[in-house]
Order: sequence, then structure tokens, then C-alpha cells
Amino acid sequence: MTRHFSPPTQDAIAVPAMLVDAARCWRNARDSGASVQPRLAHTFDAHDCTMLAPVLDSLCLFYETALGRPMIVGEGPGLSDDEHLLLGLVDGSSPRCLDCPQNAANALDCALCSTRIMLALTLGQPVRTLQ
Repeated sequence: MTRHFSPPTQDAIAVPAMLVDAARCWRNARDSGASVQPRLAHTFDAHDCTMLAPVLDSLCLFYETALGRPMIVGEGPGLSDDEHLLLGLVDGSSPRCLDCPQNAANALDCALCSTRIMLALTLGQPVRTLQ
């Protein structure tokens, strides 16, 4: 018996790669004391999505606040646990709660919703929200 699987769509690959690029750029800019949004805009320019810079800046900031520590990013093709969790939170495959204060959880939830909406609008996809 032969099974055929559809190859992943371009967006299924592009969005996680773009988010990982953004998280690493954000961490790098914060660690070096550089302005975050111009660096993110430059990173998103390669994906023709510069308008996502403020959205991802907020997402990373609220994610790090919810973690209660600096976000750890990977190098090269290897993803850190924090990057895996962030991708799962954005696509809805990870549990939506972290062990954090309610205010941090509410802020992260808003940032996740905004990120999903802006990703969908920027990439021309239907807006999908999680309940």
C-alpha cells in the first residue's frame, strides 16, 4: 500500500521560519542594546512584511515577561525550547497557559491574537482565532 502526503505549503514553512528569525533578531537586538524595531523591520524586509516589526516586538516582549526570564534562542537550524513553545503558542498547538501572573498571561494572550491577525492579513490568509 502506498500513502501519499501533501507537501507542506509555502506558508506552513515560511511563517515558523519568519517567527524564529524575528525572535532571534529581537533577542540579539535586546542583548546588544540596539533599537529593536528597526532591526526587526530589516529582518522582515526579506519576507516583504516590514509592517510586522511592532507586532513581533510586542509578542516577544510579552512572551519574555510571561516566561519571567530572558527568552533563550537557538542557533542555526536547531530551535531552543523557548522557540518551540513560542511557535506552538502562535499556531495554537501548545497549551495556552504558562505559569505566570494573570496580568502577564492576559497581555501575552492579546499579543498572540494580534500576531495571528496581522500574520493572516499580511500573508493574505483568512484570520483564524483560537477559542
